[in-house]
Amino acid sequence: MNDPSLCPLLQVDLDAIAANTRQLSALTTAGLLAVVKADAFGHGVTEVARTALDHGAVFLGTATLQEALAVRGSGIDAPLLCWLTGPFTDFGPAVRARVDVAAPTVRHLDAVAAAARATGRRARVHLHADVGMARDGAPAELWGVLCRHAARLERAGLIETAGVMGHLGCADDPADPHTGDGLTRFRRAVAQARRAGLRPVYRHLAATAALMTSPDTHQNLVRIGAGLYGIGPSGTDVPLRPATTLTAPVTTVRDVPARTPVGYHHGHITDRPTRLALLPLGYGDGLPRAAQGRAQVLVRGRLRPVVGEFSMDQIVVDVGDAGVEPGESVTLLGPGRRGEPTLGHWAAWARTLPHEICTALGRAARIERRHLPAQARPAHHLEIPA
Repeated sequence: MNDPSLCPLLQVDLDAIAANTRQLSALTTAGLLAVVKADAFGHGVTEVARTALDHGAVFLGTATLQEALAVRGSGIDAPLLCWLTGPFTDFGPAVRARVDVAAPTVRHLDAVAAAARATGRRARVHLHADVGMARDGAPAELWGVLCRHAARLERAGLIETAGVMGHLGCADDPADPHTGDGLTRFRRAVAQARRAGLRPVYRHLAATAALMTSPDTHQNLVRIGAGLYGIGPSGTDVPLRPATTLTAPVTTVRDVPARTPVGYHHGHITDRPTRLALLPLGYGDGLPRAAQGRAQVLVRGRLRPVVGEFSMDQIVVDVGDAGVEPGESVTLLGPGRRGEPTLGHWAAWARTLPHEICTALGRAARIERRHLPAQARPAHHLEIPA
């Protein structure tokens, strides 16, 4: 059990998750697949999944099968897809739990079919096409083989090809020609699947960035991940709401003279008499060391610099002439409405993505996570268009 006097607090605003789901749903006629991988980007998979489903999502998605089974274990019965598995995975648990799985190779299809035989249940797959990232999905030269093999397994009653999926690598820039190229490749992949005799119900290519910038890519299902949590591509004017606020208590303070070295390697030397406040979290809790020398936090309504090197468990803040005392709460990040740093600020300081910051913080064992409830609203579920 964490010592409450030392415990940073991450508050997750489920009303923001709900509002973002509704906002993104309004941008498309396609159904929404809410991506809740990595413990919902560190926000809490069960709470986020239920909130997204209550406010317009019709499908859930995870990276791994283990994550998908955790969703099922929490009692959530919505349509569910996982897309990151190995070709020798035991897919029996997926078939029994009615989890759709992505299949980028013939070996994946054979492993899924073996699970279907063993369980006596037909498995559901989404054939995964590489449309230009050279990361996941079947390359174009192997796509026809994958489709024909899926058709044979369908005729044998072992699988149902429920969908065709792809992923765009440059959709955060609407002017990037790779998005158009990826859409063309995806359309060819769907047409080739149909020529092989497959009739996938779901076609999904767009994630949050393409949802917001490239309507032509929407197909009939879109995967929203970062957008659920208030993270959108730069340059868009869609009003997403950040969902997280991180605070920490001051543990100790000390008044020091000018020329006082601070932290490991004396990475900071005070330039005047000042007060230093110690906060009980560090890179072991997800704060990126790459942000040191630039990071700031909100203390009594004013931004104050984090000074010295980040330690594993603690950081030091120069609070200047503020009469800060132990036990006071300091805001490290939040929506920005009170002048506090945001995920975007921390990402810029660390030269990384907001996704990385929130995922790391949300999964830190020493940070307490608390969910603020969403306002009750009637669910509005879209039908998946043909």
